[in-house]
Amino acid sequence: MQDKTLTCNDCGQEFTFTASEQEFFAQKGFSTPSRCPSCRAARKAAREGGSSSYGSRSSYGGGGGGGYGGTRQMYPAVCAQCGKDTEVPFQPRGDRPVYCSDCYKQQGGGGRSSSGGSRSGGGYRSGSRY
Repeated sequence: MQDKTLTCNDCGQEFTFTASEQEFFAQKGFSTPSRCPSCRAARKAAREGGSSSYGSRSSYGGGGGGGYGGTRQMYPAVCAQCGKDTEVPFQPRGDRPVYCSDCYKQQGGGGRSSSGGSRSGGGYRSGSRY
C-alpha cells in the first residue's frame, strides 16, 4: 500500500493519507477521509464543545456546511473584483477568483438559503473570524 495525496473537502488543502493510516482505516472499517487532519480536529472539537449542534449534519435539516463552531484558520487573499485585502477560510489555489465579503455578496455568493438573511453570512467575511 502506498501513501495517497487527498484534497480536503472543507478547506481545499492537500494532505497525505499514509499507508499506515490506510491500514488502520481498513481494519476499523472506516471510509477514506474527506477532511485534512486539522479540519477533522476542528470538526471534532466543535462537536465535543457542546455549545451548539450547528454544523451537525443530523440537525437543522442538513447542517451548516462543515461545523464552524471552533476557531478556523484564515488565509490572506486579495479580492479579484475590487483588489481589497481580505481573509478567507480556505487556501486560495489561484485557479478560481476570491472575493471580499462585499464583492462575494454582489456576485450572488452564499446562495444556500432562499432568504436574503442567511445565518452563514456567505462565509467569506473580510477581516473577521467565526
